[in-house]
Amino acid sequence: MPQSSPAAEPAAAFQMPLRAAILGTGAVAHLHAQALHLLPGVELVAAADPSESHLTAFAETYGLPSRYPSLEDLLEGESIDVLHVCTPPGGHAEQAAAAFAAGAHVVVEKPAALSLAQLDAMTDAGRAADRGLAVVFQQRSGTAAAHVKGLLDAGVLGRPLSALCQTQWYRTAEYFAVPWRGTWATEGGGTTLSHGSHQVDLLAYLLGEWSAVHAAMWRLDRDVETEDLSHASLVFASGAVASVVSTVLAPRQSSLLRIDTENATIELEHLYGHGHAHWTITPAPHVDEATAASWALLGQEVPSGHDALFAAIYASLTAGHGMPGIVAHPARALEIVTGMYASAREGRWVTREDLADPALRGSLSGQVIEGRPGVLSTGP
Repeated sequence: MPQSSPAAEPAAAFQMPLRAAILGTGAVAHLHAQALHLLPGVELVAAADPSESHLTAFAETYGLPSRYPSLEDLLEGESIDVLHVCTPPGGHAEQAAAAFAAGAHVVVEKPAALSLAQLDAMTDAGRAADRGLAVVFQQRSGTAAAHVKGLLDAGVLGRPLSALCQTQWYRTAEYFAVPWRGTWATEGGGTTLSHGSHQVDLLAYLLGEWSAVHAAMWRLDRDVETEDLSHASLVFASGAVASVVSTVLAPRQSSLLRIDTENATIELEHLYGHGHAHWTITPAPHVDEATAASWALLGQEVPSGHDALFAAIYASLTAGHGMPGIVAHPARALEIVTGMYASAREGRWVTREDLADPALRGSLSGQVIEGRPGVLSTGP
């Protein structure tokens, strides 16, 4: 199973500044453009979108010298070093392959693909072209996440034992009125894939490899094909066990991680991004004050976000190191989510080794328990 980004060309292969382009000009593309404008040695040269009105407004907002109606036209008209893919997930695999073939690295919004099979194709295409793939899991970024990961990796907090991973967001019927949302064919999955994967990815970034998962999917309120609530038990290779919840039915929105180790409790509560103030580390009673004080978040703060993630990506590319470690294991969150959907579909524990089966690497569509009043149940 692909685990890391394909290698990149050395910096000597590029002329500075690095030339970037954005495919798709929806809401998330603005975060990309704003972040790119802050980076030294990077020039945002073009955007592409089939909507002329959206493309024109976007290009004028960011002063882009070139605009194109399609990715094909963009790649024919521009020599670019990095393509930022900000389109619905159904097109990501083909779009990434085209960019790799044109010699560009790819930074793709999540969900990176509709299935592990599609993501396999993307990473294979990048590796064949000697170009890197980064999935935008910006929750990994920032000085707080790096500090906590360092403590966990060093073992000073002791063995991780249990965890909570909760994505409690709120999305209205109007949100799902966008044609590609809420269906297996075009969004790939429900809240587990499209929302919960952010926190799942951060949890796995902190705790490392996973081993097995057992999950159930529910449709309690929204008029969608996919789930609007999911529960799972997720076991990591370390033996730590996490309870994972994802929903779009929570009026008070929150993103929560809690990790209990032998020596401490780590807690993070935020919504779409975090800084030092969102994290707490509570020592166990047996930990002395000096040791606990050494765990404190100190120094200059860099919040999580597209700005921080892209800064790391472009610094690494500029230095000739390919994609940085912060975007390694681009498939891990999708593996876990795929395991969750497969578990709900088959009613059993699914292990990471099970995902070697090509039958589990295709569509995520599966069993959703119908919980809406008056609607016929399709579940147990």
